[in-house]
Amino acid sequence: MKTNLITREGYDKLKQELDYLWQEKRPEITKKVTWAASLGDRSENADYKYNKQLLREIDRRVRYLRKRLDIVKVVDYSPQQDGKVFFGAWVEIENEDGDSKAFRIVGPDEIYGRNDYISIDSPMARALLNKEVDEEAEVMTPQGKKQWFVNSIKYR
Repeated sequence: MKTNLITREGYDKLKQELDYLWQEKRPEITKKVTWAASLGDRSENADYKYNKQLLREIDRRVRYLRKRLDIVKVVDYSPQQDGKVFFGAWVEIENEDGDSKAFRIVGPDEIYGRNDYISIDSPMARALLNKEVDEEAEVMTPQGKKQWFVNSIKYR
């Protein structure tokens, strides 16, 4: 099950995508479907079939975004978060081998297309919650338990 949390930036991005799809992309594709339909036989009309499929995909994404935006809870930064890992934190961690990682803990809707974001639902994020700098987090992985040390925590 997805957590229904999202950062302000993530919410704005999803809202922007919804607005673009509904106000710009969908009307453009609707015009193409209407034009292609006016050409006659739809059974062999590639423009009609392709754009009709594209219109269904847009409608499916619009429905999803509308439902999702209604249920997500925007979590804004609060000064009480300083010093500990919470939702929206930029965290830098390191393991015993000296491997380091830096990422931001965000909602599941925000991680796609970003290598520097992880979901609050991930085992790594769950293990890091409420940790402070120089504390250690134990993360269960397919290879067994791994130790990670918190090097820095930032909220931008």
